[in-house]
Amino acid sequence: MTATIGGMSSVLHKRAQGTVHLVVEEPVKERELRFVARFTPTHTPSRDGEDGLLGFSDLEVLDNPEHHAEAIRVLRLYNKSQAFLDSIQFKDFTLADFSRPTPRRVVEVLSALINFLFYREEKVTLLQPIVSETPDYHERTLELKARMAQLQKEIGDHELAEQMEEPMAQQLEADVNALQQKVQVYNKQQLALRAKAAVINDKKEEIHRKITQADFELTKHAQENSRLMSKLVKSPEKVQRALEEKKSARAKLKESEKIAMQNDQEKSAALEIRNKAHEKLTKQHSKIQDVHEQLVAAKTVEKEVKARKAKLNDESVSVMSFDAQIVDWQGKVHEMEERLKGKVKERNQIIADENQKLGALSSETEGKLRCLEPREKKVEATIAKASNLCSEAASSRTAATAEQQKIHAKFNSIVKAFNTYMDSVDPFLERVEEVGRQSAGEGASAPDPSAAVTTKTTPRASAMSKKSRARKRT
Repeated sequence: MTATIGGMSSVLHKRAQGTVHLVVEEPVKERELRFVARFTPTHTPSRDGEDGLLGFSDLEVLDNPEHHAEAIRVLRLYNKSQAFLDSIQFKDFTLADFSRPTPRRVVEVLSALINFLFYREEKVTLLQPIVSETPDYHERTLELKARMAQLQKEIGDHELAEQMEEPMAQQLEADVNALQQKVQVYNKQQLALRAKAAVINDKKEEIHRKITQADFELTKHAQENSRLMSKLVKSPEKVQRALEEKKSARAKLKESEKIAMQNDQEKSAALEIRNKAHEKLTKQHSKIQDVHEQLVAAKTVEKEVKARKAKLNDESVSVMSFDAQIVDWQGKVHEMEERLKGKVKERNQIIADENQKLGALSSETEGKLRCLEPREKKVEATIAKASNLCSEAASSRTAATAEQQKIHAKFNSIVKAFNTYMDSVDPFLERVEEVGRQSAGEGASAPDPSAAVTTKTTPRASAMSKKSRARKRT
């Protein structure tokens, strides 16, 4: 990254007199303003009302605000650009860079912006694995926000329904309270009636006991009467006594009958009272059943209200869980922001270090360029000499090739003439060879100097014939 930025800045410095010079020659101010106006708003948040109309205080200061519109626009753009360039450690940006820009300053500003873009791209790639840990963070956040909005809407609907049903619930609660009070009154009346019925039952049992006792005594008296009748004697005194006893027993029986009749009347009156009380109790029981039904309906309504309240509590718990998740995500976001701040601090430190290194390298490269200028001149002179030598070598090469072609043509003509000559000489040499063979066969016994001459000449002739045959074959 550092090498790339250094190479880019060096290329921009080297081409400051070439291509970049063509870009920033005549409309340099308009080009720079247009470029900065397009680049700065994407990285610098605009303040409220910054691009709007002037305030009354500013209008009071300026005589003709229409004449200063362009200057105000340039000043605002300069403030934005200066803030952004200060944030990327480019401190020496002045208003003269807008009003009278030079190619060198334009190259420096563009180099700073390009370095920032390279650095931002590198840091974004470094932060990409951290972002990839939660790939669906934005989608999940949007889903949670949508779910929260839906739950808030449902809570609002439930609260509205609760508010609308609150008068009805209050009325039902009042009715339930009244019914409970009536039930308590009816329960008290029922207890009193039960006590009265118990007293009546006790009296009835006592009357039954007395009746049974009277019946027992009546049977006993009858048995006594029969026993006395069996023991009846004829004496008048005994009879008179017996009659008196019987009269007294009869009077007692009449009195007991009267008492029994009175008891029976009392029992019938008590039975009538009991029947009337039973009728009243049945009526009260029917009323109690109606009240009980109303109470059951009120309890069902109360259960529904409790169920709705429980549902609202569950939804509030789910909303609280969602709030906890949101707080967790916010904590993660805060942690990511802290990491990003740390990375930004590291980036600023690295930028400062790289700027120092870049300044040192630029000064070093400028010194080396100054030292290399005489060497470059010498190299250019040697290159010029080499080009002259190359041109001379090329001309000599062309002349040599022409001479070589001429020599080759002459050689071809000589070879052709030699071949024609050898073609004409070959038959003669063959005849000489045959004659030599014949003379060698005849003069084998006696040596002859002429034969020696022929033998001396035959190898040459044979060699010539072999060469001619080889040329014919080729």
